Amino acid sequence: MAAADLVLIGGEVLTVDSAFTVAEAVAVRDGRVLATGTTQEVLELAGRSTRVVELDGRTVLPGINDSHLHGVAYGASLPPLEVDVSSAVVRSLADVRAVVAAECAAQGPGVPVIGNGWDLGYLEETKGGDRLPTRWDLDEVSPDNPVYLQDFSRHLAWVNTRWLELAGVTDDATAPPGGVVYRVPERGVTGLFAEGAQGLVQHVLPRLDEERRRSAVAATIGRLSALGITSYTEPGLGSGGSALMGGAMGTAALETYTALARNGELPARVSVLWLPSDMAGSAAEVARSLRDIVLPTDVDPRRLRLIGGKLFADGIPPNRTAFMHEPYADGGHGSLCVHGDNDHERAIELHEMIRLLHVAGLQVGVHVTGDAGIDAVLDGFEAAERAHPGAASRHYLIHGDFTGPQARRRLAAGGWGLNMNPGIKATISDLMDEMLGEERSAAQWPVRSAVQAGIHVASSSDAPVTAPDWRVGLAGMLLRESKATGRVSGPDEIVDLATAVRAYTVEPAWQDFAEDWKGSLERGKVADLCVLGGSLLGADPHEIPDMPVDLTVLDGDVVHERRS
Repeated sequence: MAAADLVLIGGEVLTVDSAFTVAEAVAVRDGRVLATGTTQEVLELAGRSTRVVELDGRTVLPGINDSHLHGVAYGASLPPLEVDVSSAVVRSLADVRAVVAAECAAQGPGVPVIGNGWDLGYLEETKGGDRLPTRWDLDEVSPDNPVYLQDFSRHLAWVNTRWLELAGVTDDATAPPGGVVYRVPERGVTGLFAEGAQGLVQHVLPRLDEERRRSAVAATIGRLSALGITSYTEPGLGSGGSALMGGAMGTAALETYTALARNGELPARVSVLWLPSDMAGSAAEVARSLRDIVLPTDVDPRRLRLIGGKLFADGIPPNRTAFMHEPYADGGHGSLCVHGDNDHERAIELHEMIRLLHVAGLQVGVHVTGDAGIDAVLDGFEAAERAHPGAASRHYLIHGDFTGPQARRRLAAGGWGLNMNPGIKATISDLMDEMLGEERSAAQWPVRSAVQAGIHVASSSDAPVTAPDWRVGLAGMLLRESKATGRVSGPDEIVDLATAVRAYTVEPAWQDFAEDWKGSLERGKVADLCVLGGSLLGADPHEIPDMPVDLTVLDGDVVHERRS
C-alpha cells in the first residue's frame, strides 16, 4: 500500500464523526483522509517521503466552513479599498468626522470617500437609539467630497449632502417597500437610508472591475486560509445584487469565481446562493432572474457550486426593521421588505418568491430575523412543499434571530436548517437589551434550543458584518457574553464544545449537501484540516479567540503555515 503524504501525530484530532471521537493522529494521502487513530497506528502508514508533523498536544479539526460569508464584499471592504470606520477605530461621531476629514485631505477635493463598519450601538451619541447620524454631521468636514459610509450590518447607509447630489436624491425621495428614508421636519432627508432604500444612494458607488474583484477574492481567501477556513458560502450573487456593495454581489462576481475555479486559482471551496432580487424584491423580479441564471460550468463542483437562491424577508433588529410580533421598546413592529401595500400582500408576494426558487430546484436561504418574519417564511416553505413535494430541499433561515419554540418545531418537522451568527450576538446584545428588553434579547439566536429540537444549526460570521474569525464565534457559543460588558445574555442557550464545533464543520457540510465527503475527519473524506496552536479540549473559552492557527490544509495541500 502506498505511504501517506502527510501525518500529524501526538495531538487531539477532533474527527467530528457521529460520536465526536478524539484520536491522537491523522494520515492523509492523495487529498483524502487515510486514517485516524493512535500515534503508533498512524506512523505505520508513513514512508520515506511522508511529511510528519509533531502536534505536541495541539488540536486538529476538520477544515472550518464559514457558512455565510460575503467573500467579494469582505475583500473589497478591506483597506485600502475602503476606509475603516468600525467600532475598533471610531467610538463617537467626532471620531467618524476625524477619519472622514483625514481621508478627504488625503484624497483631495471631489474624490468620493467610501468607508464601512460603523455601528449605532457603539457610537457614543447613538447607542441609546435616541440620536441617529445625519448628513450634517459629515458636511462640515467634507464640503468638497461625496461621502458614503456603510454600517457594519450592510443594512444602513449614511451619506453626506454631496453624495445625495451625486445620487440625485432630493427631499421628496420615496422608499421602496420595507425600506426607510430618514427625515427630520423642516430639514428634509437626513442622509440615512435603511434596507432597500439604500439603493437610492448605492447606485453611484464606484463599480468593482474584474481586477478589483479578483483582488478582493484573493484577499478574502488569504485571510480565511490563515484562520483555518477551507469552505464558505457566498450568500447571494446574481442579477439582484448588481447595485449592492459596488457590484460585489452581482452576476459579475460569480463570473469572477468561475474564471478563478476554471483556471485552478480558487484555493477554497465556495458554495453560492443565486441572488434574484435586491432587498426590496418581488416575484416578478425572481421569475425574470431565474431565466437568466448563470451556472458555473467546466469547474470542479467541490471547489465552486451554485446550490441555491437567496431572498430577503425583513431587515434587522438594530434598525427596527426586523418584522416582530411584539413592538420595539419605542414602538413599531417592522415589516416584511418585499413588494406589497400591507402585511398580507407582502406575505403572499414572499410565498410566491419562495415557490419560484423551490420549483426551480434550488435550495432557498431566506434572510429573516424577526419572529413574525420567520413565521411568514415558514408558511412559504410549507406551502411550496405542499404544492411541489419532492426531494429534501434543505431550505433554511439565514440569521433567524428570534426563532421561537413553535417555529423550531416547524423547522424540525420540515427538515429545514438554521444559520446563526454568534459573533453578532456578542457584538449587539447590549443594544438588543435596550431595544427589546433583556428577556427578549436573551432569546436571540437560540442555538441550544434549536439543536435540541433536532434542527441542523450552522454558525457563520456574515463577514464583513463581523470579522470571519470562527474562534470568536466558537467562544461566543460557549459563553454568550457581551463584548462590551461581559454580561451573559441567555445562559440557557450556551452549548457544549462538540455542538459548537459541529456548527462550523459538519452542519455547514449538511447545508452544502456535502456531508458525505467533507466536514469530518473520517476515512475517504477530503483532507481539509485546521491545526490550532494549543489544546482546544483543555482551553478556557475566553482564551480560544487568541489561540493561533498553525496549519491549514486543503485537499491534502498546505495552504497556510504559521511561522514562529
